[in-house]
Amino acid sequence: MRGFLASSIGVTAAAALSLPLALSSGAGAATTPSAARALTAEAVPGSTESLPLSVLPRDRSLRAPGEQGITQRDVHPFSLVGVVWRDPAAALEGRVQVRTRATGTGRWSGWQEVETHNGDHAPDPGTAEHDSGRLRGSTAPLWVGASDGVEVRVRPEAAAPAHRAAGSAANSAPQAPLPKGLRLELVDPGEEPPPGGETPTLGAPAEGPRSGVLTAESAAASAVNADLAPLGADVIPALSKKQTERDLIDARGGEADAKVRPYIGPRPRIVTRKGWGADEKLRERNFGYTSKVKAAFVHHSATGNNYTCAQAPSVIRGIYRYHVKSLRWRDIGYNFLVDKCGNIYEGRAGGVAKPVMGAHTLGFNSNSMGVAVLGTFGSSKPPAAAVKALARLTAWKLGLYGVNPSGKTYLTSAGGNLYRKGKSVRLNAISGHRDGFATECPGRRLYNKLGTARSTSASLQGR
Repeated sequence: MRGFLASSIGVTAAAALSLPLALSSGAGAATTPSAARALTAEAVPGSTESLPLSVLPRDRSLRAPGEQGITQRDVHPFSLVGVVWRDPAAALEGRVQVRTRATGTGRWSGWQEVETHNGDHAPDPGTAEHDSGRLRGSTAPLWVGASDGVEVRVRPEAAAPAHRAAGSAANSAPQAPLPKGLRLELVDPGEEPPPGGETPTLGAPAEGPRSGVLTAESAAASAVNADLAPLGADVIPALSKKQTERDLIDARGGEADAKVRPYIGPRPRIVTRKGWGADEKLRERNFGYTSKVKAAFVHHSATGNNYTCAQAPSVIRGIYRYHVKSLRWRDIGYNFLVDKCGNIYEGRAGGVAKPVMGAHTLGFNSNSMGVAVLGTFGSSKPPAAAVKALARLTAWKLGLYGVNPSGKTYLTSAGGNLYRKGKSVRLNAISGHRDGFATECPGRRLYNKLGTARSTSASLQGR
């Protein structure tokens, strides 16, 4: 059954055979839109409003020459914001700041910084996802909460020496050109359906499948986890260390290997894509895999820390939509996400136990997984619950592939700003994003906690 479900034919067939029937009150009975939504258990779809930026008039001395943006305006409701541009290889050398108006209160926020990515999160060169010709450059997305008004400014910074005209004085500090085609992306993450047609307890989704009908796309995304949870489940339940070891021994050949206990941590509780309300029609239909998982790269989402754990599914749906609709990736880039309360979420579709190819660390997406802790941790301390969850997740997932979380590994670079294509690089099995690419991610404070995560993860494996 495991091999059958892993194939695309098996996934489609299993999905079709497993779809429950939606019951009506009788032949020809009318169904209201709200009742239909309850029957199908579909999320209220989100949306993205994309607005072009233009050069702002220098009517105030605070504005820099060439500054682009959008002045205060009313917009469709949104909760997450980012800036994109045409060329994914172009760097945005400048500051991006936004202020937003809260829905309901009409109050404007102060100016908030948006972190520039500049290519550090992206599919690997040479992959179909990277070479599609559709990708865009982008900032990190910023979670601002329910808003209906926005203002943005992008201020150029002094050009690096390579950008300066020959013979120009060093102290003249000409500005670097901003990337072409700057656009503001305003993302409404939509709403997930309540489990069983009732109001969900966010942060602790229901343990069983939701009632109603699964779409074919949702069934396919769920079927690849069929060995771990029922079709349509919101959550993959935690297992004890003993049961996790037993399952791994069975997968490796059964009783013949029972005398050798594998090094693996207990499987943690994982909220599925169904559980956080992923709109499976957004992503590309097929799943992409690498050969194994040899390392975990830790990220921060850089979306800010102003969210509650109840809002975490909405934040993830916002990141998902931003990655797919705005950056034009095939799916969300991370393999897993962790919130401030220590909840673990399935990221890119393809199966939580499988070596799914992500788009999290440019140059090192093969044979690795990417885990994003929701928040920004340059100066803010990461919550202890999130660091513990990171250790639990890596103890289990790296253990599936025989990897010691406190050990070293080798990965081959696909090309980036630190390592040339083809170079074999020695890395920690649990590395920070900055170990594979010159970036601030995962933030200084979270990066400093990776030693703790490694030792805890190894201990959970029994090392």
